[in-house]
Amino acid sequence: MGLGYSAPTLKGMTTHDTTSPTPQDTAAGVERAPVRGPRMRWPQLAPDVYKAMVQLDTASRQGVDPVLLELVRIRTSQLNHCASCIDMHTKDALAAGESVQRIMQLSAWKEAQHFYTERELAALELTESITVLTDDFVPDEVYEWAAMHFDETELVQLIAAITAMNAWNRFNVAARTVAGRYQPGDHS
Repeated sequence: MGLGYSAPTLKGMTTHDTTSPTPQDTAAGVERAPVRGPRMRWPQLAPDVYKAMVQLDTASRQGVDPVLLELVRIRTSQLNHCASCIDMHTKDALAAGESVQRIMQLSAWKEAQHFYTERELAALELTESITVLTDDFVPDEVYEWAAMHFDETELVQLIAAITAMNAWNRFNVAARTVAGRYQPGDHS
């Protein structure tokens, strides 16, 4: 299965990884597309920027419910098509006890609202408005709904967490960080 084009080879960078198939794939006779390697390892190339991002991430999650935080991180990453962040935060959410069903329903949360609390729904709506700014910015009704469920300090922390996740997504999508290798709690 191809992408319809030939990936360019750049001097000094790999565009494909030679990762071995899983034992399950081999046993089932499954042949998957090759793993596309990263374009760059941006944390090593810009360590001060990476450290600043870690500091922003740490500061932004203070006071935000950990379950809510992972739901917001996963949804932001889905909207931004960041496979490595979806991989990371789905695994972290599962390790923290989040249900598979609630995680699976995140991509269609508006049709599956019964899986989430009003507070979570308000946070997810705010997440979408902040992440997809081309859709009328952040409408007053979305902000007001979130403000009904979060005090001002909680709301600014939630906005900071959403903003930080969007920044992580953009770095990782641009650098084409490889998904699938992350283990829960391994934030190195």
